[in-house]
Order: sequence, then C-alpha cells, then structure tokens
Amino acid sequence: MSSHLIRGLAGDGIRIIAADTTQLVKDARERHSSAPTATAALGRTLTAALLLSHVVLKDSRDRVTIRFRGDGPLGGMIADAGLDGSVRGYVGDPDVHLPLREDGKLDVGGAVGQGELEIIRSHAPHGDPYSSSVDIVTGEVAEDIAIYLAMSEQIRSAVLLGVYLEGNNVVKAGGVLMQALPDATDEELGQVEENVFGLGQLTEALRSGTLLEVVNRLSSGMKLDILTKDALPLRFACRCSDGKALDSLAYFTPEERQEMIDEDGGAEVVCHWCGQKRWVPGERFAEISANEIRCPDCGTLWYREGQARTVRENETCSCGRTVTLPA
Repeated sequence: MSSHLIRGLAGDGIRIIAADTTQLVKDARERHSSAPTATAALGRTLTAALLLSHVVLKDSRDRVTIRFRGDGPLGGMIADAGLDGSVRGYVGDPDVHLPLREDGKLDVGGAVGQGELEIIRSHAPHGDPYSSSVDIVTGEVAEDIAIYLAMSEQIRSAVLLGVYLEGNNVVKAGGVLMQALPDATDEELGQVEENVFGLGQLTEALRSGTLLEVVNRLSSGMKLDILTKDALPLRFACRCSDGKALDSLAYFTPEERQEMIDEDGGAEVVCHWCGQKRWVPGERFAEISANEIRCPDCGTLWYREGQARTVRENETCSCGRTVTLPA
C-alpha cells in the first residue's frame, strides 16, 4: 500500500496523527543512494515533518521545515513538508553508515551528533517564515521532536518514529504523534503512557498490522474517533524545475558561466533536495539577467533582477563587507 496518513481523537483530549511512510522513504533512499544509517535518519525526519505539518500549519500552502544542525558525520539533515502530503529532504552525507549500537539498532544519534534542531514555518502566500530552535538532546529524531514540542509549543507529546531495513532495503517506515489537548485527563495521559510502552517498537507493530490497527492499540482503553474519512496519500515530491536549475547558475559569475559553456557546452545541475539531475545547455545561459549586483570584494551575488533577494541592505557579506543594494 502507498504511504498514507490518518488523524484521530482518543478519549476527550488525545490527538493522534499517524503515518505509514514506507514507500516514500524507499523513494528517498533510491533518490539519494543513501547508506542504512543515513536512510534511517532521513526517513525518521521526513516522517516527523509530515506529522508536524498537521500540528503547526493552518493553510494548505504553508510548509514546515525540520533542520538538524548536528556535529556528527551526517553533516546536517533537513526535511520540508506540507498539508498536501508532499515531503522532500536530504542529509549532508548520504554515505554515512555507523556500526550498530550495543542494542543492535542503527546509530542515528551518533550520526546526527550534538547541535541545534530548528523548526521553520513558512506561511502563504508571502508571510515571513517563523522559526524556533532547541538543542539536540539525543539525535534520534523522535525524542528531539517531542522535546521541541514541549519547550517551544508547550504541548506534551509522545513521538514514535521508525525505519526498519533489511540490508539497505526499506521494509517498513512510519510514525505516530500523540498530543495532550487541553481537555485531556490524567487518566487518559496515564493510559497513553501505558499503551506506548506496551506497543514496543513501532516498525514491528507496523510489520504485523495495519496503520489503523496500530492506532487502535495506542488508543486502547479510550474511545477512538477517526477524523480522516479517507487516508491522506503521502509522497516524496520536490519542487525543483528546469527554470530553478537555470536560476541556480546565476550565483556563478558571468566569467564562470562562460567557462562552463566553453569547456562543456553547458552545465549539469543536481537538486540537493531530491537528487534530480538536469542539463542546462549553454544557449539558455543568455536568459540569465545581467542586471545584478555582486560584492566588489568576493563576487558573492547580492541581487539579480527577477530573483528574490537573499541578502538585505546593511547585512554583512560572507567576506565581511556591508551589503549595499539599490532602492
């Protein structure tokens, strides 16, 4: 069955958001040719972004981004999701595979390391993004997301995430987010804790039953109302395009672009979000506007006609020079 998400309400105040993300994590692994530890880390984060989208977003055009800036060999990790069921993401080094932990599980925490977890909400159509961050505590993703929700959103949450692999093949992946709403009782909170403990490993539960059956187990002892009439389809989907590939070449200087034309007749652009490769022929380079402003010291692009500004007046360039832009 394709990846999908369901929402429900257990008792009087326990919100449940659950997703089977097996197929989309398979897609992500194939796109990035990732090793097992990197696959597990990315799969958990992709799933977490989809679950979070149903907590922190209101508009179908909004997006939520999870960014792990850890000091581990993974070199950072990011996932971006929306209420439409689409998600994309990547890790800094997809070849990372560490020795198994003492308990025989993949060492995702060791791959991520210590650092900062940032959650960014981008609001449609042109609202400024809002971000907040917490320290990475375990690097295992689920625990860090739960801590973020408790600290930044003031919501008690249980977060279950898992990716089960055989060799480097994704067998099962998914996640569940359970949250205490204002009407939740102490008895319901205790029941949730008991049910989560009794479930064991999420991927084992998903391998032996459907997503709905897992949700029923997690809501045992409480009335369960499924709020999604039809499960929401989920998919790994990027927003890259030929036009964006061309736009990315604008960050190279005119001299560098001419060198690409002279030596190769164009340029291959690889999307870091999804691994898609696109060839941009040299004749299309002429479509890049020459109306641009670059740093006089280091050549960094500050402004180009037709592109959103990535720097602002009086900000500091990477070389230390103060940015000066036209009105």
